[in-house]
Amino acid sequence: MEPRVTADEVREIMDDTDLINANIDSFISGANALMNTLFGNSTLPLHKEVERWLTAHLIACTRERQALKEEAGSAKITYTGVYEKGLSMTSYGQMAMTLDTSGKLMLLMLRRASIYAVKS
Repeated sequence: MEPRVTADEVREIMDDTDLINANIDSFISGANALMNTLFGNSTLPLHKEVERWLTAHLIACTRERQALKEEAGSAKITYTGVYEKGLSMTSYGQMAMTLDTSGKLMLLMLRRASIYAVKS
């Protein structure tokens, strides 16, 4: 299915992004693939918003991380995000989960893979 959002629509919620549209489009593709897996070919307006915020989350997790704390003396920056927190690690991911009234994104957060070693 075609993406529900455009790079310009994602840019509207990411004021400070310096990414060009082609870069944003690659993140839209990832968000769109997840949305299609979860919601099929839905064109509901709310799903468009979820895809937009999910795209911003993917960008904020990788290319343009969100600053949690900035200092001037010795120029320190502490970034948000503990990777095991998934969508909760950015404000964009949190908004995507809030807008997803089906709860499917929240269910993704609850799935965990584990590996256990058993002595023989």
